[in-house]
Amino acid sequence: MADLNKPVIVLVRPQLGENIGKAARAMLNFGLTEMRLVSPRDGWPNPSAGPAAAGADSVLADAKVYATTADAVADCAYVHATTVRKRGVTKPVVTPDEAGRQVHSLPGRHAILFGPERSGLETEDVALARNILTVPINPEFGSLNLAQAVILVAYEWSRMGREMAGAGAALVQPTVEEILPPAPQEELEGLIAHFIKLLEPRDYFLPEGRAEATHRTLRGVLTKPGWNHLEVRTLRGVLTALARNPRR
Repeated sequence: MADLNKPVIVLVRPQLGENIGKAARAMLNFGLTEMRLVSPRDGWPNPSAGPAAAGADSVLADAKVYATTADAVADCAYVHATTVRKRGVTKPVVTPDEAGRQVHSLPGRHAILFGPERSGLETEDVALARNILTVPINPEFGSLNLAQAVILVAYEWSRMGREMAGAGAALVQPTVEEILPPAPQEELEGLIAHFIKLLEPRDYFLPEGRAEATHRTLRGVLTKPGWNHLEVRTLRGVLTALARNPRR
């Protein structure tokens, strides 16, 4: 991730400390670490941000506060404003993946602006941007919260960087539980025999003329899933429990 061109995430007039913390968490999920805050409503630092960050404390600790949006992006060559199209503002409109491509292909610092939770960016904020970053979304329900917007943009930035720069496995999949091999045939035969032992006294294999076919069908049912040894052991335990006299 260190070799990728990382954008600055600028939260303009954020209202709730919890949302700032959640945005920091979303950033760090994809390796973004530089957060800038423009006139946070409840001041900074905010005690509600830390718990919501769920471990992304380094992002919050390094966050810088600015009085205006212009100050926050003064050192950035490219500014992307996340908003719906504003009336009276004529700027190119890009999607998150297109913005991610620009961050990686256009040299210089990039900033991505996110507006306050209720109202979004004002026209004067958007006027500072090179383009408008808009998420294609359900027109009948276009509501994204702040952290959702940040994580969506951060993900697309990361994805485009890995795709364009050949950055390798910058991200990893969540740990997948190891898949155990099927149980040895000996254990499976023990399971089948256990079923037969419990079923025979209950006349499961009657009539006798169908007993062989019923045995064959039962064997097919028990061998088809490919149980591993832990699953076979569990099933044997279930059968043993069912064979006991019930508690009164």
